[in-house]
Amino acid sequence: MDPIDLQLGNKNLWSCLVRLLSKDPEWLNAKMKFFLPNTDLDSRNETLDPEQRVILQLNKLHVQGSATWQSFIHCVCMQLEVPLELEVLLLSTFGCDDGFTSQLGAEGKSLPESRLHQGLKRPHQSCGSSPRRKQCRKQQLELAKKYLQLLRTSAQQRYGSRIPGSGQPHALHQVYVPPILRRATASLDTQEGAIMGDLKVEDGTDVSISDLFNTRVNKGPRVTVLLGKAGMGKTTLAHRLCQKWAEGHLDCFQALFLFEFRQLNLITRFLTLSQLLFDLYLSPESDPDAVFQYLEKNADQVLLIFDGLDEALQPMGPDGPGSVLTLFSRLCRGTLLPGCRVMATSRPGKLPACLPAEAATVYMLGFDGPRVEEYVNHFFSAQPLQEGALAELQTNGRLRSLCAVPALCQVACLCLHHLLPDHAPGQSVALLPTMTQLYMQMVLALSPRGHLPTTSLLDLGEVALRGLETGKVIFYAKDIAPPLIAFGATHSLLTSFCVRTGPGHQQTGYAFTHVSLQEFLAALHLMASPKVDKDTLTQHVTLHSRWVQRTKARLDLSDHLPTFLAGLASCTCRPFLSHLAQGNEDCVGTKQAAVVQVLKKLATRKLTGPKVVELCHCVNETQEPELASLTAQSLPYQLPFHNFPLTCMDLATLTNILEHREAPIHLDFDGCPLEPHCPEALVGCGQIENLSFKSRKCGDAFAEALSRSLPTMGRLQMLGLAGSKITARGISHLVKALPLCPQLEEVSFRDNQLSDQVVLNIVEVLPHLPRLRKLDLSGNSVCVSTLLCLARVAVTCPTIRTLQARKADLIFLLSPPTETTAELQRAPDLQESDGQRKGAQSRSLTLRLQKCQLQVHDAETLIALLQEGPHLEEVDLSGNQLEDEGCRLMAEAASQLHIARKLDLSDNGLSLAGVHCVLRAVSACWTLAELHISLRHKTVVFMFAQEPEEQEGPQERAAFLDSLMLQMPSELPLSSRRMRLTHCGLQAKHLEQLCKALGGSCHFGHLHLDFSGNALGDEGATRLAQLLPGLGALQSLNLSENGLSLDAVLGLARCFSTLQWLFHLDISFESQHILLRGDKTGRDIWATGSSPDFPAGAEFLGFRRRCIPRSLRLSECPLEPPSLTHLCATLKECPGPLELQLSCEFLSDQSLETLLDCLPRLPQLSLLQLNQTGLSPKSPFLLANTLSLCPRVKKVDLRSLHHATLHFRSNEEQEGVCCGRFTGCSLSQEHVESLCRLLSKCKDLSQVDLSANLLGDSGLRCLLECLPQVPISGSLDLSHNSVSQESALYLVETLPSCPRVREASVNLGSEQSFRIHFSKEDQAGKTLRLSECSFRPEHVSRLATGLSQSLQLTELTLTQCCLDQEQLAILLSLVGRPAGLFSLRDLTRHTEKLSFPGLEACVLGFKKKKTAKKKVPEDTELRTKIN
Repeated sequence: MDPIDLQLGNKNLWSCLVRLLSKDPEWLNAKMKFFLPNTDLDSRNETLDPEQRVILQLNKLHVQGSATWQSFIHCVCMQLEVPLELEVLLLSTFGCDDGFTSQLGAEGKSLPESRLHQGLKRPHQSCGSSPRRKQCRKQQLELAKKYLQLLRTSAQQRYGSRIPGSGQPHALHQVYVPPILRRATASLDTQEGAIMGDLKVEDGTDVSISDLFNTRVNKGPRVTVLLGKAGMGKTTLAHRLCQKWAEGHLDCFQALFLFEFRQLNLITRFLTLSQLLFDLYLSPESDPDAVFQYLEKNADQVLLIFDGLDEALQPMGPDGPGSVLTLFSRLCRGTLLPGCRVMATSRPGKLPACLPAEAATVYMLGFDGPRVEEYVNHFFSAQPLQEGALAELQTNGRLRSLCAVPALCQVACLCLHHLLPDHAPGQSVALLPTMTQLYMQMVLALSPRGHLPTTSLLDLGEVALRGLETGKVIFYAKDIAPPLIAFGATHSLLTSFCVRTGPGHQQTGYAFTHVSLQEFLAALHLMASPKVDKDTLTQHVTLHSRWVQRTKARLDLSDHLPTFLAGLASCTCRPFLSHLAQGNEDCVGTKQAAVVQVLKKLATRKLTGPKVVELCHCVNETQEPELASLTAQSLPYQLPFHNFPLTCMDLATLTNILEHREAPIHLDFDGCPLEPHCPEALVGCGQIENLSFKSRKCGDAFAEALSRSLPTMGRLQMLGLAGSKITARGISHLVKALPLCPQLEEVSFRDNQLSDQVVLNIVEVLPHLPRLRKLDLSGNSVCVSTLLCLARVAVTCPTIRTLQARKADLIFLLSPPTETTAELQRAPDLQESDGQRKGAQSRSLTLRLQKCQLQVHDAETLIALLQEGPHLEEVDLSGNQLEDEGCRLMAEAASQLHIARKLDLSDNGLSLAGVHCVLRAVSACWTLAELHISLRHKTVVFMFAQEPEEQEGPQERAAFLDSLMLQMPSELPLSSRRMRLTHCGLQAKHLEQLCKALGGSCHFGHLHLDFSGNALGDEGATRLAQLLPGLGALQSLNLSENGLSLDAVLGLARCFSTLQWLFHLDISFESQHILLRGDKTGRDIWATGSSPDFPAGAEFLGFRRRCIPRSLRLSECPLEPPSLTHLCATLKECPGPLELQLSCEFLSDQSLETLLDCLPRLPQLSLLQLNQTGLSPKSPFLLANTLSLCPRVKKVDLRSLHHATLHFRSNEEQEGVCCGRFTGCSLSQEHVESLCRLLSKCKDLSQVDLSANLLGDSGLRCLLECLPQVPISGSLDLSHNSVSQESALYLVETLPSCPRVREASVNLGSEQSFRIHFSKEDQAGKTLRLSECSFRPEHVSRLATGLSQSLQLTELTLTQCCLDQEQLAILLSLVGRPAGLFSLRDLTRHTEKLSFPGLEACVLGFKKKKTAKKKVPEDTELRTKIN
């Protein structure tokens, strides 16, 4: 075809296209809005005839470029009824790059330029390029008003006409139902995207659009943050606000600007605020500076909306011009356009720190049931379709839960609009079971002719995937092929808008109608495209956290991509995917199996709460029962969900998965923003055993929904609803539902700010919960009168075991009755009477009302109440305001209240005067075991013992007495009472009245008194010693920390003679520890008199009394001679036997002499100990002298000059041997003679131990010289005195002078022993053992000389003494002894076998008997006999 024919053909084709489009002007207008989003379709073009208008619109499309023109031509061929010949010509001529030409028909060229572009907005100049001009105030105001009118007109044009696509319901573009909005008043946590505080409104009250901006209060927050998950309608609400403003509803704002961060992210240069408003939104016709100045002056009437704050990626810029996020930050802080209103929408997550903490926060929570129904009614205009759609939602619970998300609700309605005319009712359950199949049906429904081009769909999916991987949501014509743009426009998969990037720079941008649709198409491409292999596919099957991480360099847009991949792995989707894959079913099946396998691996891992929810969504989409069972069984027993938002669809999905679980599970929702109707998703979930909610977002509507779900959870045992905003209305629903849950074991309504009446209403349910073990009502501010009512409930309800109230705490603990199956089958009246009888007999109640501001009249009410109730295990009224009178009343009532364990009245303002009243009040209480009163520590505690059983019969009593006689006295059963009055400020003047008050307590067995920490002083101690006999037999008396002087302390020793029960007196003077005790085993009761059940004067009792020693322990005391003299004079009258234990830092020689001089005047003394007391080096001599001066001393034991013990004979014992032990006393040679002289005065000295001293060889030599004068009849121990071979040789040389020595042993090795044993008479034969003496050759002659002189020595044993065979031969040759038996043993251990020819010759030289020559092995004894 030549150029002329081509031109003529194009003219004819153009005319055909104009005539075709003139038949459907509405369709052309819709495409103009799609390809030219900023086109003005106003009335200025109405004067033209239809064909002229079409030509004008076509020229506007043509000048946009080849991509836009080709995309438009493809739309014409796809959507309109175009003849085949014309379609071929259009696609071949205008649908490719070669066919694009500027040679338009004459009709197009004849139009003037002004007519050609009259529909387009005037290109505006940058406000930065026009200088500020001076003009009068009136002109400036006129310019501003003109711009504001232009701004409103632009919005009206944008939202005024919504033209539906061909074949689509008109309501698709007009339906708007506001979602649930919840406002919070507390500060915003930008790191968590959540509020920290209480909600302002109830969850059953809607926040309207007009309520989002409270312009009546100028001091309110100027920034509003709208938080909502994907699909909740945040962007839709932002555009709705613009539409409302354009219609004049938001008259409080003169100007409104809407920016989307997905577009602002494309701006890479720094901007000023005026450039943001005028270059990127709408510029004034003239003088933008004047308009901006007007906006600054009227900033309080300017609203700026920023949509998609979570998508903002730019870093903060410098001061002055900066990035868009910098401008947003300065707007929020008020440094730019101060006073303006700012609104931002975002997904929950980590938000920019520029948001002020006082920003108003509004949550979008989706649709509830009524809103879904309202949306369906608006969507379907025909009544039959409305009823059919609502019926489908009523029968399809899964689809109904999906509709809680507004975006999915729109998709569901679109699918139902497509399915209802051609399918029988109820088919949605099979066709729309999952979100993935919902989107699949939507794609099919949007196809205008019912035919879906697979190649185009997969190619568009590839574009979607590329955008997800690069964080891209806006595409230009260069990014998408024209046929794909036409395909997206035809099927309503793409939307278009004008993108302004600078002054005069604008172009058309394209995006998928929703990010979730982009994810679905990307998933289709991954599953069906042959370009994607299995490994690439599985990389996209991951679980994402619910929080938006702001640390990433690009947007993460794949929130739902794993979910769609899991949904496409369902067997139901295989035919659809196989169709897209052009019949390659094997490849599709392989990819589906790969996705399922990845999910199986994820199901067995330990996941956080958000990832568990994501996993449940994925598993639920697969519709694989085996995978669902694996996931359900792998969930932990405790499944927590903390601090992330959850929707009704999330809980519905979790419930579906739990249906495949056999074991019970605990669900804990802590700090999770929940929609009010969320609990409805848990209906029928029988696997939940524990269910706990803790969130300020839960209110009355939430409680009402929960009350409908609770009766359907058959295994629910624990219910927790804490920290909510439930009022009486919400609780009333729960109270009605709780009796329908008889299996409940624990219920918690903590921190709900419930009123008193509401608390009482909850408690009324207790009788109807037979298995309940705990009810927690803490944190609900209950008054005293209500608390007493609760106490009455605790008394009357047979299952309550404990009522615990402390400040904000309020807890009931219950013990359900244990009944057998047979008992449950009996008649109800018999069961009731038996249960009441058993409960009355066995139930005991613990009542703790701590810090509840109880006063005296409350105590009277409480006493009257408790007297009618069951036995009490414990009553704790500490921290109240009972004071003296209230404490007295409780003490008097103690014996009537049958308290088994404890009564606590601490911190009730008890005074010292009240102490006497309390003591008198409890004097008649038989079960009181201990009373502890400490005014300093505000302690008043009564401890009780079990009540005594009934008296046995005469035979049982006699048998008991017989068994009692066979027991030791330490095993006799005795009762005791402990009265502790510590730190009460008691003085001497209080004692007489105090003892009178205590007098009644002395008749109940042994009494322990504790007066420690008071101020008795010396006067009080003296006065108390006079009053003690009147108190009878005490078990102990503690007088510690009473400021007693040393004289007063020593004077207490007189009590030994005045108090028969006193056996032990322990005194630590410096620490003021003073304790008087009876016999700790309780035996002193028998020493004070006869028992009424036993014959008086029983012999064994008297014997035990004589054998029980009394002891006085005195430590940390300066023991000077006067004090010791005083002490001994005081103890002179003490009955015996007596043990005296003294301890001080150092005892002087004078004090020790004084003490030892007093010993003869203490005939009852049986033991004297000086423990941890420093003694001088002279002390061994003083103590050694005692052995002769005091005949009653039978043993003196001195160790290390710090521990000395003297044991005495009793008066009945005859005189006998005595012992002296002086170890570690640093005795040396200079002390030996003096010590031996003192020891020689003893008549019968059995043993002397001088080990571990410093005698050395010289000291030992001196001792051995003095040894004949010391009358030792037993043993002498000289071990560890640093001696050498010299001492051993001297011992051998000394033996002839010591006829009473019968045996001596010396070991100079590691044992270091040196012991000599004596006999009373001269010993004929002696034994000497020398071990490890290491004799040298020069010692052999001395050893032989000593052996020659020791004629009575009959046995010598040498062990490891370093004498070889030659030295032994020399030793034997030098020994000259008369005829007789002499035994020599060499126990030396040799390394070789030895022969003794020389030794044989020596023995033969001794005459008479020869010795045979032989080999001697190791450890062989060599015995030589001399006849």
